[in-house]
Amino acid sequence: MTTLWAFALAIALLVVFHELGHFWVARRCGVKVLRFSVGFGKPLVKWHFGKARSRETEWVISAIPLGGYVRMLDEREGEVAENELHRSFSRQPVLWRMVIVVAGPVANLLLAVILYWALFMYGVPGVKPMLGEIAQETPAAAAQFRARETLISINGAPVPSWEEVRWAVLNLALQGEVAHIDGLAEEGETLRHTLDLSMLAPGDLDSDFMKKLGLQLFQPTVKPVIGKLAEDGVAQRSGLAVGDRITSAGGRDITRWTELVEIVRAHPGKAMRLEIERGGHLLALDLTPEAVTESGKQIGKIGAGPYVDKQAFDAQLTEVSYGPYDAFRHALRKSWETAAVSLKMMAKMVLGEVSLKNLSGPITIADYAGQSAKLGIAAYLDFLALISISLGVLNLLPIPLLDGGHLLYYMVELIKGSPVSERTWEIGQNVGIALLATLMAFALYNDISRLIVG
Repeated sequence: MTTLWAFALAIALLVVFHELGHFWVARRCGVKVLRFSVGFGKPLVKWHFGKARSRETEWVISAIPLGGYVRMLDEREGEVAENELHRSFSRQPVLWRMVIVVAGPVANLLLAVILYWALFMYGVPGVKPMLGEIAQETPAAAAQFRARETLISINGAPVPSWEEVRWAVLNLALQGEVAHIDGLAEEGETLRHTLDLSMLAPGDLDSDFMKKLGLQLFQPTVKPVIGKLAEDGVAQRSGLAVGDRITSAGGRDITRWTELVEIVRAHPGKAMRLEIERGGHLLALDLTPEAVTESGKQIGKIGAGPYVDKQAFDAQLTEVSYGPYDAFRHALRKSWETAAVSLKMMAKMVLGEVSLKNLSGPITIADYAGQSAKLGIAAYLDFLALISISLGVLNLLPIPLLDGGHLLYYMVELIKGSPVSERTWEIGQNVGIALLATLMAFALYNDISRLIVG
C-alpha cells in the first residue's frame, strides 16, 4: 500500500505541475483552455469551478493515470466560433505558441529546484564520503588513494556526501574529463589525486562504475555474530542462537560476516560445519544451506542475519544543510547537473554506447517511490525532484507527440515563415507514437526483467 500511494501521489503531483505550466501560460497568452485532464482515456470525474472565464475550463480525472493533457481551443481539432478565433491556440504568434509548449517541462524543472531548495534547507541525509579498502591495480590505486580517506572536493566543488561524489564522477566520466580530487587522510594530511576516468568503457556506466575505478565506500566491519534468525529457517532448526559468534565455516576461519555469507552461498544443498563461540564455550554444528535460485544461479541460504552495531554505522552518516540563499544556489546547481547527466545518458543510449537496460518504466518508478517513502520525507522529496527533472528533460526531446516535438515544428515555422503541412504533422505524430511505444516496451521489459532476475 505504501508503494501504491507513494506512486499515485508522485504521478499526480508531477503531472499536475507539468500541465499547470501549460495552463497558466496559455491563459496569460489569452488562449482558451477547454479541458485540464489528469490521466488519459475515458473521463471518470468532471467538474467546473470559479467564475465566468474560469468556468470555461473542464477539470477531469481520467481512467489511465500515466500522464495528462491540457486541451486548448484550436481550429485543427474542431470548429471555432468567429468571436473566439482570437482565443484559438493556432491563431497565436508562433513565439507565444513556443512559450506555451515549453512551459510544461520548465514547470517540472522549476518544481525540482523548489524541492531541492526545501531539502537543502531542511537537511539532506547522506553518508560521509570516506573510502574503504582501495582495490589493487585500479585507477584509484594508481592515483594513490588511501583507505579511510575522506573526500573533500572534486574539481574544486565540495562533495559533502557519497552521493555527491558519485554524481560528480559520473558527470565527469560522461564528459570524458579528468577528476582532480582533494581528500583528508585519517592522520589529518591533505591529499590530492588525479583520477583517470578514461579506462571506463561506456558499458561500465551500466553497473557499479565506482567499484570499477577502485573506489568504494567505507563501512564498519560487521562481525560474524548472529543478530536475528528466520522463523523455522535452516539456522534456527540447526541450533544456532542469537548472540552466537561464528569462528569457522566449512573449515575456513572467519572474522567478518561477509566471509560467512560467501561460504554459505557457495554451499547450496551441501552439508557444512560451523564452529561457534557461545557463552565462552566452543561448539560445532552441522547444517545444510537451503538451495535457492538468484539471478539465474543456485546459492545457499541459512536464514540468519548479523548483529549490527548501530552506533558504528550512525557515525558514518551526515546531514547536508544550508541557509536559504546557499540552499537555493545548490538547488539550481543540483537541478542543472541532474538534467545534464540525464541528457548525456540518453544521448549515449541513442548512440548505442550505453545499454537500454538503463531505461525504467512505471513498475520500477513505483518501486522506487515506495522505497523512498519508507525511508522518510527527505528521501521521498529527493525522489520526486529526480523524477520531475527526468520528466522535464524527456518532454523536451524533439520527438513528435512530446512538447519538444511541437517545439521543433514551431521552430521550423519560425524559420520558413509558414506552418508545417498537415501531412507532415500527421506523419510526425505517427512516428512519435511508434517511438514512444518502442521506448515504453523496452522500459516495461526492463521492469519485468528486474522483477524476475533481481
